[in-house]
Amino acid sequence: MNTVMKTSLLEELLTQKNVRQNLSVASLVEKVLSRNEGILSNTGAVLATTGKYTGRSPEDKFIVKDSISESKVDWGKVNQPIEEEIFEKLYAKVIGHLKEKDEVFVFDGFAGADQNYQLPIQVINEFAWHNLFAKQLFIRPTEEQYASHDPSFTVISAPTFKADPSVDGTNSEAFILVSFKHKVILIGGTEYAGEIKKSIFSIMNFLLPEQNILSMHCSANVGNEGDVALFFGLSGTGKTTLSADPYRKLIGDDEHAWSSSGVFNIEGGCYAKCINLSEEKEPQIFNAIRFGSVLENVVLEEDSRTPDYDNTTLTENTRAAYPLEHIENIVDPSIAGHPNTIIFLTADASGTLPPISKLTKEQAMYHFLSGYTSKLAGTERGVTEPQATFSACFGAPFLPLPPATYAKMLGEKIDQYNTNVFLINTGWTGGSYGVGNRIKLSYTRAMVHAALEGELNKVETIKDEIFGLEIPAHVAGVPDEVLTPKNTWADKEAYESAAKELASKFHENFTKFSHVSPEIASAGPSYK
Repeated sequence: MNTVMKTSLLEELLTQKNVRQNLSVASLVEKVLSRNEGILSNTGAVLATTGKYTGRSPEDKFIVKDSISESKVDWGKVNQPIEEEIFEKLYAKVIGHLKEKDEVFVFDGFAGADQNYQLPIQVINEFAWHNLFAKQLFIRPTEEQYASHDPSFTVISAPTFKADPSVDGTNSEAFILVSFKHKVILIGGTEYAGEIKKSIFSIMNFLLPEQNILSMHCSANVGNEGDVALFFGLSGTGKTTLSADPYRKLIGDDEHAWSSSGVFNIEGGCYAKCINLSEEKEPQIFNAIRFGSVLENVVLEEDSRTPDYDNTTLTENTRAAYPLEHIENIVDPSIAGHPNTIIFLTADASGTLPPISKLTKEQAMYHFLSGYTSKLAGTERGVTEPQATFSACFGAPFLPLPPATYAKMLGEKIDQYNTNVFLINTGWTGGSYGVGNRIKLSYTRAMVHAALEGELNKVETIKDEIFGLEIPAHVAGVPDEVLTPKNTWADKEAYESAAKELASKFHENFTKFSHVSPEIASAGPSYK
């Protein structure tokens, strides 16, 4: 299939009478309810469930190997190649599948808040609730922009079309296929809405570095003095929670880019984990879940329709999608200056990393390339308890290019703008997962506040003997003993064993970065 044939297939679909294009939020909510795709909660948000796919399916994601991608993509377990012929055949099948549906929903919008670098996108959905999700998560054009909107990339999502691996060349019934040549992302067999969001992020991670712009898996906010902070981290580490700060304006909760002008949000909404969500601990997120929002796999109390955010019956990866304007304290448009502070977030299930440490430039590069965290339950299909994982640049699943591309750009920007970098552990203390407890959110917030306010730039530090990290001796609002992990463990020998085991994992993982300088390579844990 050539590009002309592909375009004609898509145009034929979009001109059919079953297409509903750019419906309002209210109209989409009505469609969700009338089509029995979801139900209404007492917050005003619609609730949908996603069946057995309650997280991303990384083993089912492929990039089409073609003349554009072949020499640029970092091929491997993350970026799995697939033949163009397989993509083209599935593309035709999915278009045919959608033609037969009673209704198909289309959203036209943008990725990228800075108009100098915006990517016009189109999202075509079999489900109305997926289209509402897209409308709230991406950037919505003005009426004037709608008139001239010409999508550069199209997402086509058909959850009820299930592939046959023996015929279609996929790994399972589910598939996420990215074609840079045809400028199409094809999704089938999975109802998990996060695949739509992350596929566009992957596209931006391919395109932006070519314009000398660093794309980043991070949240961002800005203080009253214009000071910008970035929060890097994988799902479940606290990016959304910690960036939603009543004393700072939110730029965005998950995906950003850093250009020569400063930082801008790639999205127009938030996709927050809401397991154990409460108004007391996370008031901004809690109150953002109202009419127009989408709750995903949250259980409702039967009579009152009140969300039970503590209920993990369906999954621990319960989610809420809402537009940025549902947060009162935001930057509009989602653009700010150059970052003063960068925070790397990790949810360490071993309970041995310090709750906070200040990093040198070399340590920052080491931990950025390492991207350590404990993968939390529910984020991916099949993950039921925390697992130690290293995800380069805190976002390897979404990075088509070699990690060194992004790391080099970050290092240059840290130098250029004299940015302070901290590593914050939002995971366990007093023991590993199952023995210790999750670090109190109030303590983490106090540490973040101290870092952002510059209170830790010249304080006394204690060097961690195993990880080589400089730990502040005192942080206002945090007990001193909490700052040094070993002091929180009843069994000191167990701590030593667990810490050395994690240090060994760091060293083992970093062997794949043989190209880095000796200064960066030696900036990891002291213990080998």
